[in-house]
Amino acid sequence: MILAAGHGTRMRELTHERPKALVQLGGRPLLAHCLGSLAAAGLDHCVINLGRHGQQVRAFLADGAGPDVSVTFSDEGDDPLETGGGILKALPLLAGGPFWVANADVYSQFQFREPVLPAGTLAHLILVPNPEHNPDGDFCLIDGRVAAAGADRLTYSGISILSPQLFAGTSPGRFPLAPLLDSAIAAGMVSGELFTGVWIDVGTPERLAEAEAILAGEVSGYTSR
Repeated sequence: MILAAGHGTRMRELTHERPKALVQLGGRPLLAHCLGSLAAAGLDHCVINLGRHGQQVRAFLADGAGPDVSVTFSDEGDDPLETGGGILKALPLLAGGPFWVANADVYSQFQFREPVLPAGTLAHLILVPNPEHNPDGDFCLIDGRVAAAGADRLTYSGISILSPQLFAGTSPGRFPLAPLLDSAIAAGMVSGELFTGVWIDVGTPERLAEAEAILAGEVSGYTSR
């Protein structure tokens, strides 16, 4: 599932008239980069949630501009359901087992694979070294399990594998994903891995410019931003 329903308010003038997922990076929309990564891994079906200007995403893919991935839309209208509520709404459109979730406004060279969860877990988080905009990190990684506290903190990349069971007991509506992950982490049911390759949260015009420089080959020795 690609999360593409956010308003993109931090992108300012770039998202007044278009969804954040269609902001251009290297001559291609962010969404196309993400779909391309899924296609390269042989993953052939994707659910995309839509918010304001969602019809533009539909039109972009209807024109055949995206990679060869079958897409189903989960339309949330002009009032998005946040991450948790959006994923819950989309669960009937997914295959019923573990599935990847990726933020549309993240550009990375992470290589997707079949979404398999370790035994006894409800989620698997891809973590990255802390970028400048999140110096204190989010979680720790201890022996392959994600912990809330510890010495060496890392940043959640916005990429994860989730089990539908993570949403057991939730009700339809607007709610964030973070509390569900926090509860599962406290129960020792979240695994993780560290990704040290190219990753950037393209959430502001400044970080979009950094990503453009990376694609243009102007920055070397780059990890996460």
